[in-house]
Amino acid sequence: MTTNESQILPTSEGQVRPMTKLEPQEQWQVWQAAVQQADGKVPTGRVVKDVIERILERTKAPNPYHLGEVCQILAKENPELRGKGGCWCIVSHVGEFSCTVTMWDGEYSVRIDHLKPLNYLESECQQMQLISLRISRLRENEKLEEAARAVLKHLGELKRPYLTVLEEKVLSLI
Repeated sequence: MTTNESQILPTSEGQVRPMTKLEPQEQWQVWQAAVQQADGKVPTGRVVKDVIERILERTKAPNPYHLGEVCQILAKENPELRGKGGCWCIVSHVGEFSCTVTMWDGEYSVRIDHLKPLNYLESECQQMQLISLRISRLRENEKLEEAARAVLKHLGELKRPYLTVLEEKVLSLI
């Protein structure tokens, strides 16, 4: 343990890496909170990162999303969203710092920093809600052929929140 006049200092780069984007005064405050959380010992990098996340949660602006809004998924650092980055989704529940979103293959709870608003008009959001509902209902059909399931998966994983004329015709056909 390294001390400086009874002050505990970092002993590895991994302990300070999470603080690099903070201002010096914020870094000091985070470090003090992390030392306190580690019961007066040198905290791990994970403890420091947890302290930063808690501080950010307290200082974040209120959730800007609303029910029915069409957004895009930002999958960064969320293994549950792997492979869904850039895909469209619809906000189905709004929490304080997170949202539940509906995608082609189910519902996911995501932090608001994992969403990007697409700023659609209300009528466009309603259209996408109908498309999402149609895809979900069709996926529930146990008699659906694999080729049709593959097409539905493709439509749900589009990196854009609309269907082309051809895609709309194919969805209608299924």
